Amino acid sequence: MKTIGLISANYISKMFGELLDNRSLASLPYGGRYRLIDFALSNMANSGITTVGVISPYDSGSLIDHIGVGAPWGLDRKNGGLFVMPGSAYGLQSAGSRFLLRDILKNRIFIDRDDADYVIMEGSTDVWNIDFRPLIEQHSKSDNPVTMVYKKVPRGEDYSGYFLDIDENGMVKDITSEGHAWSNYFADCFIIDREYLSEFIDSFETLEYMDMVQIIKNNPGAIDIDTYEFKGYLGKIKNPTDFLKVSQAMTDYDFRNEIFCNPERPIYTKAQDEAPVFHLPDADVRNSVVSAGCTIEGRVENSIIFRSVNIAKGAVVKNSIIMMHGDIGEGAVIDNVIADKYVTISDGVKIYGGDREPVVLGKNKTL
Repeated sequence: MKTIGLISANYISKMFGELLDNRSLASLPYGGRYRLIDFALSNMANSGITTVGVISPYDSGSLIDHIGVGAPWGLDRKNGGLFVMPGSAYGLQSAGSRFLLRDILKNRIFIDRDDADYVIMEGSTDVWNIDFRPLIEQHSKSDNPVTMVYKKVPRGEDYSGYFLDIDENGMVKDITSEGHAWSNYFADCFIIDREYLSEFIDSFETLEYMDMVQIIKNNPGAIDIDTYEFKGYLGKIKNPTDFLKVSQAMTDYDFRNEIFCNPERPIYTKAQDEAPVFHLPDADVRNSVVSAGCTIEGRVENSIIFRSVNIAKGAVVKNSIIMMHGDIGEGAVIDNVIADKYVTISDGVKIYGGDREPVVLGKNKTL
């Protein structure tokens, strides 16, 4: 069954502050060499989906510069390929919303001109590695027009968004904004019959200012919705605390093995060539990811260090993210800090954040 992909990247969050001053959330750097949208694009490509649309935000410069014509994901092709499409000017700002109906209406030619059977719609800020082929197969055997992907999450975990109330037959009874005990957390991903999607757009076009999932939530029983359980790692990034936590997950062996070490489902990204890391004699690196081009003379612990970062002698970097071309001076100490590109921390400066409230330093800042 032919399936096309539609990735929604037109949403923002004021909680990220200076990190999103010059970029969209989908293009936020991750893990030393990736951008968040790499996971959505790789999931599509690895599942054999060769026609993919990306609904871009108003400030899409960094996103377009990163994804280009889709070459790293094999989407630079004559038939199908990558389509970067304009979203509405302001996008979505609600923490749980990802699929603005106005964006779909604006780009419905992408849906109507194709002869695909199904459309997989996916958010662009989740860190996960999913094979969509079993989802497509299950949906093709169902008489229901929509299948929503969910993950069971325990009580007490910090998840914001939508939760699915599922009956004994795996059908959605209700969509709520609160989970209870082991909850069925909506993974910002669903598959929908292409022709039904066109009918949905026609039926609800007067509600174009709303999120598609919110429309479904507000019309219980109007649509028969099947479900598909995803059992792997799902890293949700909806605020700086999530970003720090999911980034630090890269230091975990099981996480790296699941997300990055599957030879059948690699995570692709735009290549950036640098020289290997240079560890000086006084360097002390523990449980961290250090990217190419770095010079390390100080101590790094539980941190993610991007390309071409210099950490001077006597400096201490703990529980932090230092993006490209950062410079940490001699004797400086930073703990629970997210530093954007080209941030300079002068000699002896000490900055302490909290694990639930990291300090965010904007691009080009000097302290």
